[in-house]
Amino acid sequence: MSDWTAGYVADIGYTFGYYSELNTLRLKLAFLNSGFVCPEIGTACELGFGQGLSANIHAAASVTQWYGTDFNPAQAGVAQDLAGAAGSHAFLYDDSFTEFCARQDLPDFDFIGLHGIWSWISDENRGVIVDFIRRKLKVGGVLYISYNTLPGWATFAPMRHLMTQHAEIIGSEGHGIVSRINGAIDFSEKLLATNPIYARANPLIGDRISKIKDQNRHYLAHEYFNQDWHPMHFATFADWLSPAKVSYACSAHYLDHIDAVNLTPEQQAFLKEIPDSMFRESVRDFMINQQFRRDYWVKGLRQLSAIDQREALRKQKIMLVSHRSDISLRVSGSLGEASMSDAVYNPILDVLADHKTKTIEQIEQAVKDKGVVFAQILQAAIVLTGTGHLAAVQDDAVAGKAKKHSDKLNAFLINKARGSGDITYLASPVTGGGVDADRFQQLFLLAMSQGKKQPIEWAHFVWQILVVQGQKIVKEGKTLESTEDNLAELTNRAQIFAEKKLPILKALQIA
Repeated sequence: MSDWTAGYVADIGYTFGYYSELNTLRLKLAFLNSGFVCPEIGTACELGFGQGLSANIHAAASVTQWYGTDFNPAQAGVAQDLAGAAGSHAFLYDDSFTEFCARQDLPDFDFIGLHGIWSWISDENRGVIVDFIRRKLKVGGVLYISYNTLPGWATFAPMRHLMTQHAEIIGSEGHGIVSRINGAIDFSEKLLATNPIYARANPLIGDRISKIKDQNRHYLAHEYFNQDWHPMHFATFADWLSPAKVSYACSAHYLDHIDAVNLTPEQQAFLKEIPDSMFRESVRDFMINQQFRRDYWVKGLRQLSAIDQREALRKQKIMLVSHRSDISLRVSGSLGEASMSDAVYNPILDVLADHKTKTIEQIEQAVKDKGVVFAQILQAAIVLTGTGHLAAVQDDAVAGKAKKHSDKLNAFLINKARGSGDITYLASPVTGGGVDADRFQQLFLLAMSQGKKQPIEWAHFVWQILVVQGQKIVKEGKTLESTEDNLAELTNRAQIFAEKKLPILKALQIA
């Protein structure tokens, strides 16, 4: 009998993660900043969608027709439930890659996305996917793909291999993957305590194990303990994609576009002397010890003229999706933490603080008397998008069509929040993507939908939901025991929600 898991962890579900890089509306600013033509996206596909949260949010919050597959039927079932709740007509299957890629009922795609899975599948499946991209990605279409990268994983790869061996050989099959993961971590700590020469040669290994110990076991099962686990050099990855006829466009991780926070002046000068753009990417990975790449590739990369690029950038619509007072003028890159210029960022943030849609041109006009120029506004837009404070905005007509589906999906998710905090995102028809909202924020929205108008009413509403389930608030690692303490904490959270989060959710047409 064949193993339908193909060596992939299937006895524990993946996390309910949301990945904004799969939001096709985010393509445009990255492409325009890099000087490339960005296609309009009508059809999209996600291969290996996990629990399907990203695929469903993007299907519900846009007019793009989404397709996808995840081989795990339990995860595909969750994804199909979400699609059914939204009424978005997303076509989500539990096919293997071989089965899905051979389907005759699929359209050609403007966008194909794979988040992370490339590193965890066999060479056979990689070949199937590359052939699928070659056949089904339209001319001008975009491939988003992320994967574990060398040289960043080079030092930890031997330890990961040893941990996986321990889970397979020493771990008890009957106790499940979580028990085997815990055993492998415990074994690794005991090994490092013996001060092996490997650890002395790689002194950061201990810190890595400590971080792993604190991470979600569902995440670790899929990130570290699959049969196939292959970090890859950028050049090797490019060779794999060669038959698909796609070209590298730019990073999907917006902060990668800002050299100043990732590379020293000497490194920037060194890279500029390298004439080959692909080799330059390989060298850059060594400079920053790249561990994980998130990239856009295009079938038929086309350069914009300088005037077309500038005009398109000025028309780009954006919105502030964080409360003005919560935005730190600090940003982290490969070089560590850097300060953003008060003189540049404060005027821009002040213009955006009302959470209304603005074009870059409108911002430019609003801050010109502050001495802030177009290039600075563009860089700020890239940085603020990369830090999650800013989002691209789709046309009102598109948002209007999407809203009925995003409303249905959000109602379903908010109702589920009564019993679980697993899903911490809602869908916005304004941005075409996901917006973070924790369990209590979702329950405050549920209270509002049932006619509760004041924060104190929302707090009492949520407390009754918790009481029925025997749950209490945990604050700073300690459980609040009394009703009074729980209600006080919930009321405080509700008041902060009303002041800061609710206006943003209204602007995003979620509340």
